[in-house]
Amino acid sequence: MNWELKLQLAAHPLAYPLVRGLGRIAPVVRVPRVGVVVSDAGIAKQVLNDPAHFTKTGPGSPADLWTPVVGPTVLLNMEGAAHAELRRKLSGLFTPRSVADLCARVADEPVQRLRDDLAAGPVDLVRVVRRLVGAVICELVGLEPGEAVAAHAAGTAITSMVRLGRPSLTPAQVRHGRQALGTLTRPAARAYADGDPATVPGRMRRLGLTEEEALGAVAAFVLTGTETLVSYVPRLVALLHDSGWLDRLARDRTRADDVIAEALRVTVPSPVMLRSVAADTEVGGVRVRAGDRVVIATISAARALGSFDPDRPHPPDVRQLWFGAGPHFCLGMPLAYAEIRAVLDAVLDCAPLSVVERRAARRVLIPCYERLVVRRG
Repeated sequence: MNWELKLQLAAHPLAYPLVRGLGRIAPVVRVPRVGVVVSDAGIAKQVLNDPAHFTKTGPGSPADLWTPVVGPTVLLNMEGAAHAELRRKLSGLFTPRSVADLCARVADEPVQRLRDDLAAGPVDLVRVVRRLVGAVICELVGLEPGEAVAAHAAGTAITSMVRLGRPSLTPAQVRHGRQALGTLTRPAARAYADGDPATVPGRMRRLGLTEEEALGAVAAFVLTGTETLVSYVPRLVALLHDSGWLDRLARDRTRADDVIAEALRVTVPSPVMLRSVAADTEVGGVRVRAGDRVVIATISAARALGSFDPDRPHPPDVRQLWFGAGPHFCLGMPLAYAEIRAVLDAVLDCAPLSVVERRAARRVLIPCYERLVVRRG
């Protein structure tokens, strides 16, 4: 059994075989209490590009999960003109220059420490990436860098409550989620009030965001940018190690973007995406009615292309599917790529590396390693 399968089964011992099995039955399958499950990449992109019929704000959509916790003005649970306007206001945070400046402030020190630690002995990459992602969150919300681990923990405390078969959170989970999020939004609110453009909330104020919009954006960054990167980067390194690509890439880094994209396809940071049917229509020949829940099994749609192979190009339907499509395509993709490249470059600088210990995390939303220890040589 390969390690990617072990990670999936450790995270979702029942849901993963169910979702993958449905993909082998038909491209679109209606499942009682779950929804209409889409396992085909082309059909998935049709749904994602059709907000008139498939929305993030109806029954069974992301809004059902997140609005009670984070409020109504978060990119994850908005549609239409209001969503487009908020994206426009936030786009200035993710220009190449802004991303480069943010990574220089936040990532340079922990990445250099990774190089030094790899030169000295074994390193747990999960801990390294968790610190780095937490540090980025701290920068986004106005926390001190020393709060990086706590910031990451607050984000995962919220996302860990989500289950495929449960379209909304319980009242107790909502209270727990609000408490966890409060540890991040309170300092963000102070930074917004101060208006210092050196802080991200201060920049949001300068960009014309209201306080509610700024805090909602912070919540979106936390929910989408914590577990995904902490999951992906160690899995990327493990895939490269196991496939022999780590040494190959260390000799020729011109293929780095292809390798990162292929590892994203295999690991699928967003294994499932949700939409609510806004108006009666059909999905891959299956009739759906307003209020139905559509579950896009990104994991099946992306993995249908086969096992890890950076030499194989991605067809248009599969390309960047894990970042979404249409009006909700991931706004933070440039920052995610910058963080990935920063860690990967440090790892390649220290190649050759060997994996000396690894352990799968159990019962988590995004499959990941609990521990991945590498050392030089």
